[in-house]
Amino acid sequence: MLIDTHCHLDAAEFDADRPAVIERARRAGVRGIVIPAVARANFAAVRDLAHATPGACYALGIHPLYVERSAEADLDALDATLAAARNDPRLVAVGEIGLDFFVEEARAPERRERQERFYTRQLDLARRHGLPVLLHVRRSQDVLLKHLRRRPPIGGIAHAFNGSFQQAGQFIAQGFALGLGGAMTFERARQIRRLAAQLPAEALVLETDAPDIPPAWLGRGADGRPWPARNEPAQTAGIARVLAGLRGLDAEALIAQCAVNARRVLPRLARALGEADGA
Repeated sequence: MLIDTHCHLDAAEFDADRPAVIERARRAGVRGIVIPAVARANFAAVRDLAHATPGACYALGIHPLYVERSAEADLDALDATLAAARNDPRLVAVGEIGLDFFVEEARAPERRERQERFYTRQLDLARRHGLPVLLHVRRSQDVLLKHLRRRPPIGGIAHAFNGSFQQAGQFIAQGFALGLGGAMTFERARQIRRLAAQLPAEALVLETDAPDIPPAWLGRGADGRPWPARNEPAQTAGIARVLAGLRGLDAEALIAQCAVNARRVLPRLARALGEADGA
């Protein structure tokens, strides 16, 4: 079973043809899609879309690049929304949360401090509500890990992982799987491809981050598409084939292992996918 563990299916880029995007994913064999929120403004949208889409689940959180436009009251709203959804099987995580020190303006000391405050508050909310987290990890691995170590294990997925082998091992030790997607499909992405080939199979999950991080075959000029091309969840199948090739595995075996991993780190996912299969 193909599971796209990180897809912004609610994004405006899909407004014109979202049903067709979902159908293409279904035809490609994608049976599970996790839709993370990025801000309070789209909590309801991701929830409603997950319930309207067979096999879809959702996460609620405030993305680090949305922290500047978020208020402290939004964290209280997140707490209340998580509490109200405690019995919703399609709510599988708190996310997308984390830290982003790649964007220059986000590295300013006051903005770093605000990102860390929102991140740690959301880690504590995840603990309170018994949910794993979907982590945004861009040039921030060590600081993310510092705060994780100060708490009992939370677990989840380190999305679009691109750290060192040592950092990968530390996230795995904290109960995380590592999300691999379109970046891995570029031959020049040597570090990610080495991670993909050599990390334990039990540590990996598939993702697209659609509409972002398109795989190599959606690059500049492909089929006349503009650059950057729009990614979509159907591309999970091609991403799985690349990962299987890097590891020297049969694609079906790789897909099955990644699905097992996703269910392990997102425990509610199994129930949600089971309900979708029975629908």
